[in-house]
Amino acid sequence: MLNKQTKVHFIAVGGAVMHNLALALSKKGFLVTGSDDEIYEPAKTRLANAGILPAENGWFPEKITADLDAIILGMHAKKDNPELAKAIELGLKVYSFPEYVYEQTKNKQRVVIAGSHGKTSITSIILHVLAYYNRNFDYLVGAQIEGFDLMVKLTEDAPIVIIEGDEYLSSAIEMKSKFLFYHPHIMLLSGVAWDHFNVFPTFDKYVGAFEELADGMDKAGVIVFDETDDIVKVIGEKDRADIVKVPYAAHPYLVDNGKVFLKTKNGNVELKIFGEHNMKNLMGAKHILERLGITEEQFYEAIQTFKGASKRLETLGQNANTHIYRDFAHAPSKVGATTQATKELYGARKLVACYELHTFSSLNKDFLPQYDQKLQDADVAVVFYSPHTLKMKNMPEISEEEIVKYFGRSDLKVITDSEGLRKFLGEINWFQTNLLLMSSGTFGGTDLNTLSAEILALPVEETFPEIETAPKSKKWGGLLGNLKGKLKKDK
Repeated sequence: MLNKQTKVHFIAVGGAVMHNLALALSKKGFLVTGSDDEIYEPAKTRLANAGILPAENGWFPEKITADLDAIILGMHAKKDNPELAKAIELGLKVYSFPEYVYEQTKNKQRVVIAGSHGKTSITSIILHVLAYYNRNFDYLVGAQIEGFDLMVKLTEDAPIVIIEGDEYLSSAIEMKSKFLFYHPHIMLLSGVAWDHFNVFPTFDKYVGAFEELADGMDKAGVIVFDETDDIVKVIGEKDRADIVKVPYAAHPYLVDNGKVFLKTKNGNVELKIFGEHNMKNLMGAKHILERLGITEEQFYEAIQTFKGASKRLETLGQNANTHIYRDFAHAPSKVGATTQATKELYGARKLVACYELHTFSSLNKDFLPQYDQKLQDADVAVVFYSPHTLKMKNMPEISEEEIVKYFGRSDLKVITDSEGLRKFLGEINWFQTNLLLMSSGTFGGTDLNTLSAEILALPVEETFPEIETAPKSKKWGGLLGNLKGKLKKDK
């Protein structure tokens, strides 16, 4: 007798991770249906290609029938969702996204990567190395990674699963951090820096979620943690019965004219990623992979081809004078680390760093002081925010003067519309100058690829503006002077 086909319905199927889980379960042979009040690209096309795109947007209680094996509720769906009400009325089992992932991975070795920053990059490194050696594994990651068609993979036979553990809430009826449902055998904690202000109104509550994750590990578990982060070190070093503690710091490295090399006992290993924060990410991933049977030599071979996760210090374009990067950075700690890394890579070039205040936390006046000095490594610092976004989020207005104060730079340029940003960037002399664009949004609807092409096509004047115009960056003055002298000698 054939096994009954598992039937699963998604409420809010259009979300980035939700639609990837729907695709993964469909690929596994489940009968998948879903609903949502709005579905955007690329989810729309991907669901359509798999034959599981809802016929129309909206909520339809008639889709909720007694023969469904599970309802998966996305964070986008509210408590009064009519499909949710019907599911509860019928007594159906309603799972949040992480609860259902756990149900599908109960018999696997679960590795969870958690932290305020770095978790997507660390998870991506682990996946890249395992795939390089054709290991059989399942995964859940928060970004699209080159070489992987989905952000979620769930199979019957993979012995391990690598999970990016998000601290954000699970669903409207399960107000717990997602990572608390995964019950890891091996856990990595990369850093704790206050984020998700709308969910964790105090720093103590935010830290408490990570402590609960670590305290909830079963005996014989392993905690890998960044010992250079003061909060993480306290959590990681806490005595827990039969838990192995593995601290790590940045892997030794060197930077040479835009190239980065790991320093190893067998010589230098060239990388395609850069920045001290990524050297920490890489070292944490290395420890996890050692636990999964990857040797040091194997790791160094595989890591050379890792290009980084999507929208994490991603190259938009470059020419002889200018390299343009984009990054998803939205929390203060990520802004600081990303700016520092980009400046370090090309220390002799000027750096123009543009950051968009886009999330609820970043636009909240009580949270904004967390950004103090986070753009200090940029020679020219720009903060972009849209007053329209504030209205849409029903938040109080913020003045340009307040933004300058919160970021701690008197020379900060504040821009509030996309045309103003394009005009400002278009007037810069991009000779030996790089651009870093940081946002989880689009700078007011700006096509960043088009903007990048426009900047790279601008004529440049071979002059060296005084570095003193950026008081936070005087340490780079000597390097710039050395470059100036070198170019004159070359002529």
